[in-house]
Amino acid sequence: MTYLDNAATTLHKPDSVAEAAYRAIKTLSSPGRGSHEAAARASEMAYACREAAAALFRASKPENIVFCMNATHALNIAIKSLARTGDTVVVSGYEHNAVTRPLHAIGARVVAARAALFDSAGVLAAFEAALKNGARLAIVNHVSNVFGFIQPVEEIAELCRKRNIPLIIDASQSAGAIDIDSDRLGAAFIAMPGHKGLYGPQGTGLLICGGEASTLIEGGTGSNSKDAEMPYFLPDRLEAGTHNMPGIAGLKAGIEFVSRIGPNKILAHERKLLKEALMRLKRNGRLKLYASDRPELQSGVLSFEAPGLPCEEVASRLSEKGIAVRAGVHCAPEAHRSAGTFERGTVRVSFSVFNTTGDAARLAAALETITSEMQK
Repeated sequence: MTYLDNAATTLHKPDSVAEAAYRAIKTLSSPGRGSHEAAARASEMAYACREAAAALFRASKPENIVFCMNATHALNIAIKSLARTGDTVVVSGYEHNAVTRPLHAIGARVVAARAALFDSAGVLAAFEAALKNGARLAIVNHVSNVFGFIQPVEEIAELCRKRNIPLIIDASQSAGAIDIDSDRLGAAFIAMPGHKGLYGPQGTGLLICGGEASTLIEGGTGSNSKDAEMPYFLPDRLEAGTHNMPGIAGLKAGIEFVSRIGPNKILAHERKLLKEALMRLKRNGRLKLYASDRPELQSGVLSFEAPGLPCEEVASRLSEKGIAVRAGVHCAPEAHRSAGTFERGTVRVSFSVFNTTGDAARLAAALETITSEMQK
């Protein structure tokens, strides 16, 4: 299979990830749930994973890095810690349902700082205007999962600091592929999954906490067990129940893999493949490509349409030829509204460190055949 759906899940992982998860199943129990060796090893592994993440994301306090099930779980904690019914919350025009649905459930007043695709100056201007009107919270998708649009998070963070408005960053598509300095950004929360650019197992995620947080669920933590309430300190306050130690061990291995290569080199590789794909796909003449003429504004994610052909049908035909992509609205209707593709959706291609220029060539050749056959 030519796997080009890495924005959903990086299917191909370093061998070290599976090996670490397997060892954890055989040797680790649960942190804080005993004084025996298996529990002690679990505590050491959990803290070592926090330290690895803190080093990668320049977070000065490893204990402020909380393990979650995924980015959606992390974002729910962040949003429900800060947003209340009736609050005005400014979001970008490229948010995922993991942001917009919790806000809808809370009953917040959502204001989209909408701008044209790949218009970072427009995004910044829209945020600046929206933040002036009584905003209590801001949320920004660092990189669009649909279009790979890299939004100006550092500048937005600066705007929020000046107005004393807390900021949540959804780093689902940037963690592992773009350099993130969490201390410098000063965000209230940064949420990310483990199974995308960190090359960890599914069912893992991280929440970097810049301050206090409210619990989403309550239960045992292995600490302060006599108290009726959850511990006040992190990470215990947000980690009720048994830890996913195989996932955490695999995530640590994934983070170490990314750290050895470096996010900047990973991004450069993905952009090289994007450039190769664009060069080949432009020759087709039957595709509408959503790409920036400024490479620095786009990650290794590309959306396209074959006008007149349903995007799901195109993706299905690609699958028949052994090429995995994703089609539709990608759980991000706001991004499609901003780009004008809401009614039709797009086909999305997303690269990882394990893809090659040969994968881009196979994609282009397959699309040449498919679009030719379907448009006859």
